[in-house]
Amino acid sequence: MVKEVHAAGAKIVPQLWHVGLTHRPKAPNIYDEIEEDFSSRVSPSGYVTVGDKIKEGMTPADVDAVIEAYATAAGTAKRLGFDGVEIHGAHGYMVDQFLWHETNRRTDRWGGDIAGRVQFAVEMIRACRKRVGPDFSIILRFSQWKLQDYAAKLALTPQELEAFLTPLADAGVDVFHASQRRFWEPEFEGSDLNLAGWAKKITGKSSITVGSVGLNRELLETSADPSLVANVANLDRLFEMHARGDFDLVAVGRALIAEPDWPAKVKDGRYDELHTFDVNQLATLT
Repeated sequence: MVKEVHAAGAKIVPQLWHVGLTHRPKAPNIYDEIEEDFSSRVSPSGYVTVGDKIKEGMTPADVDAVIEAYATAAGTAKRLGFDGVEIHGAHGYMVDQFLWHETNRRTDRWGGDIAGRVQFAVEMIRACRKRVGPDFSIILRFSQWKLQDYAAKLALTPQELEAFLTPLADAGVDVFHASQRRFWEPEFEGSDLNLAGWAKKITGKSSITVGSVGLNRELLETSADPSLVANVANLDRLFEMHARGDFDLVAVGRALIAEPDWPAKVKDGRYDELHTFDVNQLATLT
């Protein structure tokens, strides 16, 4: 895969995941209703969602083992010829479970205040950086919202966000991938910067924006009108924000599922040719 992507003149990075205790969302006609087995999974404090503790949290040895697993995966990615790695630290998965006070109730050095809750991510990034060296890109995807709670916030103010992001930048993150459900929404009152804009402003690092790019419906929402076209006003806003330097890169997910030629068609202004995303398309993937 790496060779084919490089032969086409592009770059490629794998996304490294650990889901912790997060369960997958259910959508009509898409996922089978199967009972998930959490018995072998680990998490900071054993919470699967807000106030729902189903088991004990990780031991210090468990934490060390997961940090080593991330570092090993990053090293493997470099050995295989990838151009970097992206750590998925958003949406309520393992890294985010350490960052969020609702799922991190630890009283040791891995928990407590912001400085403690960010420590797992900091040490994991340091371990990855040590394994891959200084010239290999490390991207960190983070979010305020969680699959368990769309209204959740890691940081209520720019100052709290700085307390999370600055140690991560110092640890070796090159790019912050700031996941929002709607990229055009301002993150804090008093500024129209979105989350990616704040990440870039705070850290001076490059940032990626994402969240309903070219779309106008929720992730698991079905469409009553399959003839709907792309949200052109949404794209105009995207280009405007990029032009003024709010972020450096744009991530696209659902729109690419519906339209594999999305980048070329958007570049050429062929918006009327874009197929719009519908959640039922997920059922066609094999």
